[in-house]
Amino acid sequence: MVIEDIFKALGDPTRLRIARLLGTMELAVGELAQVLGQSQPRVSRHVGIMCDAGLAERRREGSWVFLRQADADEAATPTIEATQRLLAIAEAAEPAFAALCEADRRKLAAIRNAREAAAEHYFARHASEWDDLRALHSPDAEVERRLAEALGDAPLGAVLDIGTGTGRMAELFAGAAERVVALDKNLEMLRVARAKLQHLPTARIELVQGDFAELPLPDASFDTVLLHQVLHFAPDPAPALAEAARVLRGGGRIAIVDFAAHDHEELRTRHQHARLGFTDRQMTDLLRVAGFAVTTPLALEGSELVVKIWIGKRRAAAASSSAQTPAKSPALETAR
Repeated sequence: MVIEDIFKALGDPTRLRIARLLGTMELAVGELAQVLGQSQPRVSRHVGIMCDAGLAERRREGSWVFLRQADADEAATPTIEATQRLLAIAEAAEPAFAALCEADRRKLAAIRNAREAAAEHYFARHASEWDDLRALHSPDAEVERRLAEALGDAPLGAVLDIGTGTGRMAELFAGAAERVVALDKNLEMLRVARAKLQHLPTARIELVQGDFAELPLPDASFDTVLLHQVLHFAPDPAPALAEAARVLRGGGRIAIVDFAAHDHEELRTRHQHARLGFTDRQMTDLLRVAGFAVTTPLALEGSELVVKIWIGKRRAAAASSSAQTPAKSPALETAR
């Protein structure tokens, strides 16, 4: 990041407005075009200039390109923060710029409302399926309470929520974490999560499309990894756990919330569950192979499906080969 490039990039009214908007939330390039009332190619040119100057970052999600305020480089963070403060001062002092920003925020509110409406529509289409599944296991609030307690004995640090779904886990832990990356492979679910999480500061939350067996994230970049009701979708959980180990720092923790082994065969076809839960032995073996020391699991009994919480700590000396080229675990026997 070069200061001359920053001032050149901000030397345009449209890019000033974009910078102000990105201080509020992450936006797709098409959404920016909608707010600014300009063509998408024109907005893309402005975006390119801002990204080249280090003021913004692009992230592709399927066919969409999202733009967020740049914050990956810690050395550049004070400059980005100072830029936002300067823009706030300018808005307070300059009526014409203030009017533009206020109009942009009104259009931004319409985009927020559209996201929420799309999320509600998605829930309406799938509500009966999820309600049937929820009726089989412990109430979500109790699971969340027990998970928060299990992780409450140490700082969360940087959190990765793998398979974020609706974004509930990211929302639950955002207040206690330094930052949260919410990852999901499904684009429609990411849009649901974006609607749920859009009230959180952009510096604290990031949504990423990716597969749990091949995380698009750097080594040793997180302190806590969550897999909440995710691992039963994996025919072979070993690669997913190896990837979780790869992105965790030494001493970092993994928390897995999933079902104990069960015989509800209908979940394979109705909810695409690849595995009918896990025994403690299976999960312990899987975690140890991936490089984790395992604590005693927690069980939430009292329902047809028993929910388990397994916590593992990344061994500081865990071999990198086990985190990158995992062999299939002998624990991958049938869970029934």
